[in-house]
Parts: sequence; C-alpha cells; structure tokens
Amino acid sequence: MRTAQTRFDTEQGAKYLAQLCKHFAHKTTAEWSDTEGRIEFTGGRAHLSAQPAGLAIRVEAEDEGTLDRLKGVVWSHLVRFAFREPERQPVWDAP
Repeated sequence: MRTAQTRFDTEQGAKYLAQLCKHFAHKTTAEWSDTEGRIEFTGGRAHLSAQPAGLAIRVEAEDEGTLDRLKGVVWSHLVRFAFREPERQPVWDAP
C-alpha cells in the first residue's frame, strides 16, 4: 500500500472535513465525526483529521498511479470548498 500525507493550514479544518466527506458520500462510502473522516475510493482511501489549526490528510492506494490520482481528487475538491482561503499548493510526504 502506497501512502502520502499533507496538511492544509486553516482554522476551518472541521468544516472542510465535513464538506469533503458529505460530498463524497453521494458517490462512495464516507464516514466522519467532528474530528475524523474516512473516504473510500476505488483502489484506495483518504483519512482526514481536523486539528485546531488545520486539516491533516493521508491518502492510501494500491499503486503509485492510483495514489497520484487520489491526491489530486482530494486536494482539488478541498480547494473548491476552501475558496476563501489563500491559494496554496500541497506538499505531499511519505509517512
């Protein structure tokens, strides 16, 4: 399993976590609480964690190509929901 993680600095982490999970729940399995979320995708999943000053994102996938695709899907949707936030590019790290 391939894994990558990043962080989106914001005071609205819980809000974006809920928006992402609710959005993807219309298409796939998604579970969430006020501070944790999990979204299942074909070939992988995303784990979200709302923190006091940000949203931590960890993406897992079966292979590198799927990992790259899921990173793009999760980040692009987050940026759409966070349109009032300063624009930024993700820095993905392997844990």
